Amino acid sequence: MKIIFIVLLFIHALIHLMGFLKAFQYYKIEQLTQNISKPIGLFWLFVAILFLASIILYIYKSPLWFYICTIGIIISQILIIIYWKDAKYGTVINLITLLVCVQAYGNYRFNTMVEKEFKEVIKKKGIEKSIIIKDSNTNQIPEIVEKWIKKSGATNQINITNVHLKQKGVMRIKANSKWMPFTAEQYFNVTKPSFVWSVNVEAFPNISIVGRDKMNNENGEMLIKIMSLFPIVNEKNNPKVNSATMTRFLSEICWFPSAALNKYITWRTIDHNSAEATLTLNNISVSGIFKFNHEGDLILFETNRYFGGDVNSKLEKWEIKNVEFKTFNGYRIPNKSEVTWKLKEGDFNWLNIEIINIDYNLKDFEKK
Repeated sequence: MKIIFIVLLFIHALIHLMGFLKAFQYYKIEQLTQNISKPIGLFWLFVAILFLASIILYIYKSPLWFYICTIGIIISQILIIIYWKDAKYGTVINLITLLVCVQAYGNYRFNTMVEKEFKEVIKKKGIEKSIIIKDSNTNQIPEIVEKWIKKSGATNQINITNVHLKQKGVMRIKANSKWMPFTAEQYFNVTKPSFVWSVNVEAFPNISIVGRDKMNNENGEMLIKIMSLFPIVNEKNNPKVNSATMTRFLSEICWFPSAALNKYITWRTIDHNSAEATLTLNNISVSGIFKFNHEGDLILFETNRYFGGDVNSKLEKWEIKNVEFKTFNGYRIPNKSEVTWKLKEGDFNWLNIEIINIDYNLKDFEKK
């Protein structure tokens, strides 16, 4: 699609160059029947230069491209109106180009906001504290959890204080709706529990949906935008969203197992292969059950979580099934998982996710 857009914009620039050639009579252009004065011809040339500059900046991923391109569109459309008889079809190209510019501007604003929040997560005080995980550190937790931590490779390593990961996968909004591919990036502060998760979903051709989940201690936020501009979900200062994001943090310690030893998590043995964990932040708690196989791999997390964030949202059973494991930077973690709502009308598997890269204990914010 990017190549198609570049070709379209290049052709549009050449068409405007024709107006300049017509005005200065450098070339006979029969398609343009109306007279164009030399001063106006310079405007046609100026627009062509703006579009060509936009292409170069677009290729090099400079945010300046959509500002310059928008100026070109405005001047172009004024010229088209003046020379409507010959140039009216250029309006279609201008509308398509404007749509791409609007989404690019939305992406830029959204990504700038998220990157700022990423930095805040990594720079929170306390992340510099670290200890070596020894077997003696695991004595106060259920035996199966201790087995998991050892199997993960967390013992005899520095405890994980922050995390950066990238994901890909598919999601859907209803049980019978189409799967939509997505890519995501997430930063965690493990010492001061918080995270920011940013996702880009390919909902329709050339139209994406972006989302951001955020947790700062016990406070959660959810934001979803179409074309990165128009919010369809914007929830914060909501106890149900707070609970949901805390639950999410608890479930995702599977990717940084040493977090299980932090004081904000307490454990209770259920049986030989399962244990209940409770995450408590500022006197607010959520709980979930971790289930393991005999080898000590974490294979399932289940809990009750609010299905949505509005006033009518109810607690529903929510589970994460880990279906594949991989070693990253010395840690064996689940790298493929299936997320399912266990609803009365049937199971709703809405998210399948894969970890494609993960880094631990960043010294500072690193945008990769």
